[in-house]
Formats: sequence, structure tokens, C-alpha cells
Amino acid sequence: MKTPAGIDNRLAAQRQKRGFSAAQLAERTGISRQTIYAMEAGSYVPNTAVALRLARILEVSVEDLFSLGGEEPADLPRTEQVTLLSCQDRPGAGEPVQLCRVDRRLVASAASPLPWYLPTADGVVVKAGRFGKAGVQLFHGESDLGNRILVAGCDPGISVLARHVRRAGVELVVAQRNSSQALALLKQGSVHVAGTHLRDESSGESNLSAIGHVFTRKSVAVITLAVWEEGIVVASGNPKSIRSVADFARQDVAMVNRESGAGSRELLDAQLHRLGILGKNVRGYDRMAGGHLQAAWQVRSGDADGCIATRAAARVFGLDFIPLVSERYDLAIRRQHLDHPPVQALLDTLNRAGFRRELEGLGGYDTSSAGRRLL
Repeated sequence: MKTPAGIDNRLAAQRQKRGFSAAQLAERTGISRQTIYAMEAGSYVPNTAVALRLARILEVSVEDLFSLGGEEPADLPRTEQVTLLSCQDRPGAGEPVQLCRVDRRLVASAASPLPWYLPTADGVVVKAGRFGKAGVQLFHGESDLGNRILVAGCDPGISVLARHVRRAGVELVVAQRNSSQALALLKQGSVHVAGTHLRDESSGESNLSAIGHVFTRKSVAVITLAVWEEGIVVASGNPKSIRSVADFARQDVAMVNRESGAGSRELLDAQLHRLGILGKNVRGYDRMAGGHLQAAWQVRSGDADGCIATRAAARVFGLDFIPLVSERYDLAIRRQHLDHPPVQALLDTLNRAGFRRELEGLGGYDTSSAGRRLL
């Protein structure tokens, strides 16, 4: 949109991209909704203060919103020439790196998805009891736990959300569980948030049917984190020439599976059923991995020829990916927790441009619907 003053106006596009309604943006900026519409229509040019507030809320530069006619938008990923830190496995295109300025050089170090360090902990178990109870020696007082949210799920992208939520003073404690297990924990009242990607094969719909079987309609809210691709992860170069799930029935192909209740396991079983292939005829069907990254790592290490996981898991290890379905990864939250300040901070983060850009760049997620409430 170009204003009468010859200014290119991209406010509407940026607002929609970040997931804000005109009313939400107006409230955050301290102006009327009619003013937002007038700016987007090109009939009103904001003053400097309003333009700066809009840019800060949308997490873009002022030039991304308003520029002189003919200027190129600045909302493009920037590419820098860096010094790649030497390592045994040189990272390829699409693999993540961390950057640090060392004197005058910008140095990139390959980012490992595996925790090569002692885990973050608040205590150690001193005695395991019965019925799920245990004695734990604490490293600090419980007063430090007030700004934490316990999230159960299997999406590797939760770590990106955790980093961005931390900027609001909130810490996510992530329990690695498959979708069915996460919903069960939420039902028990043991977690604040359950992440799920359970696809209804008859309708192709993600999660709502499965959640409806566990919870009454008004007991939980369902908010989208992102849409991801799930498919077959194979070694770089696809040396076994795996093209579809049917190839898992070949005698020269060994896979690694997920446990019962995992969305990836259900996708595999549905594909095998459609092809008339029994699990007992698939090498590795009874061999389990505890998550998308764990399964992809077994392919990366050569212990398996393929698995069902997300594009993000394939990308982080430099593996090849054959897409099967696109599906939503949603967050289910007990409605009584929606007003909990840390949960509000989490929901606000889903609409932030910085979080969306990182999730899209690292894992190939579609974040256009992030933060959208479905129930």
C-alpha cells in the first residue's frame, strides 16, 4: 500500500504475519482501531512515536513498516560470511550454528542437539518410594519455582519456545513425553501444558478429536504452536533409495520405531495398514526411540536406515527427509491455568516475530497460525 505522500506501507501485511488483529495492535499501541485501519489504508501517516511503538510491538524495524517509495523491504533474512569452527562433522546447508564475535571475526560453531553436559537440575533423588513418590534433596528453596511452567510433549521446537519465554522471566520445565502420554498427564493435573500431534486419519484433522476423547469441551483450551511436516527420515544421500513406507518392508532396510501412543507411531501404523503390511514384517518395528530427535539420531549414527519423524529432526542432523503429512502441533492447557501469569507470557511469546522466525529457520515450521486458539 502506498500513501498519498509516496510512502510504501506494509503495516497490514506485518500485522497479519505476526498474528495480531487490528484491535489487539491498537490496544498494545495505545491508539484506536480506526487509526490502525486508516494507516493500513494509506490515508494516515503516523508520527515518529507511533511508528516506533508499532515497530517494537511487531518486533520489526520502522523501515519494515514504512519506507519511501521504491525502497526494498528490510524483512529479509541476512546472510553473513563467517569463519566456521573446525569440527569432525562439517555442518551442511540447513544445519544450525551458534555465532560469536572473536576480535574482528564472526565465528560459527555447529550447534549440537545432544546434551554433552551435565543436565540442569534442582535436586537429586535420595530415595524412590511407592506410588510415584520420591524423596529429593533440593539444591535451593521452592520459592524459586513460582515462574515455571511444566510442559509435557515431544516437539523439539519447544526448546525454542523455552528460550524466548525466558526473556519474560518464565522458565519452561519440559518433560519428554509422546502426545498420548502428555494428554494423560494433563488429565491427571500433573502438568500445565500438553503438546500433541495426534492426527485423525478419517478426517485428516489434528488433535481436536483425540483431545475430545480425553477432556470435556470446556475444560481445556487448545492453542496452535505451529504446523510441521512429518515423514520418513533417512541417511544423507538416501543410500538405501527409500521412497515410501512400503520400503520399510524390504529385507535390506531396518527402521527404528516410536512407542505406542506416539503420533509418529500412529502415522506409521496407518500407512502400513493402508499398504496391507504387518508390523512383524518390518525390520526394527519393535525397536523403540523415545522422541523425534532420538529416532533421527539412530539414523544419523547408522543404527537404522530410516524412521518416522519431523523435518526439523532430519534437518538438525543433516539427514534427508521424505514428507508424508503436514499436521498441527497444538498445546492443550487447563482453562483454570489460562490466567496464570507465566502461561500468559507463554501465549504472548507465540505471537512474537523473533520466536516465529527462529522456529521457521531452524525446523521448517509454518508459524502463521501460532497462537491461534482452537478451543
